[in-house]
Amino acid sequence: MNKYYYKKRSRNYLKLTIKITSAVLLIGGIGIAVYIFLPFVSWQIYFNPAFATHTITTPIPRSVILSSSIIDVIQAKDSIEGVDYLNAENWFPGISDSLQQKGTPKVSFYTLSVPKIKIQNATVSAIDTNVGIHLVNYPGTSIPGDLGNSVVFGHSTLPQLFNHNDYKTIFANLYKLKTGDKITASINGVVYTYKIYNIRVVDPTNTSLFEQSFDNSYLTLVTCTPPGTVWKRLIVKAKLEEI
Repeated sequence: MNKYYYKKRSRNYLKLTIKITSAVLLIGGIGIAVYIFLPFVSWQIYFNPAFATHTITTPIPRSVILSSSIIDVIQAKDSIEGVDYLNAENWFPGISDSLQQKGTPKVSFYTLSVPKIKIQNATVSAIDTNVGIHLVNYPGTSIPGDLGNSVVFGHSTLPQLFNHNDYKTIFANLYKLKTGDKITASINGVVYTYKIYNIRVVDPTNTSLFEQSFDNSYLTLVTCTPPGTVWKRLIVKAKLEEI
């Protein structure tokens, strides 16, 4: 007489599948959370201490940088649909249109170098406002070497993503600059050297950086801060030192 044996089917494979799926979802969730909150944590860990040690003037109260209300404001601004932050014209909503109606610049392109943060011969356009493909000499402001204030925009992101060949990350380390550091602009074979004398953080509603003073040649670098957000604007001002 034949005997038949029945073996209960193991559910170990099902448990293993559930564990793997749970782990993947957990890691994915952590990754998303890190992506969202890293800019704000980075501000507390890297940028705020850097600003404090470099005696940078900042209107941002340090005690509320990571408060829930501030984070809500940042997220709301970052999520505004229809605002293209690769277009420098959208960085300061209150800027007057008259600034952009002062004629054709004497040069279309030139190069900019900031040795302290490893930017070498970056292209600057004076004829458009696309910070995704080059730096931008804002329309209506001066050109380096001339009397007045040359306002140059550059995109930023988290410092760990910095790539000197990628204009979407090129100003990620701008916060590392100090007063006394040098910036050079090369135009038609002439190199103009500028020395930084002021660094500050302003709101997008503050358009004073566009003011033109014709007693000397000035250069102003602009990027969003904290890197990875569009919350504030980091302003680096320099004066012509030598040619």
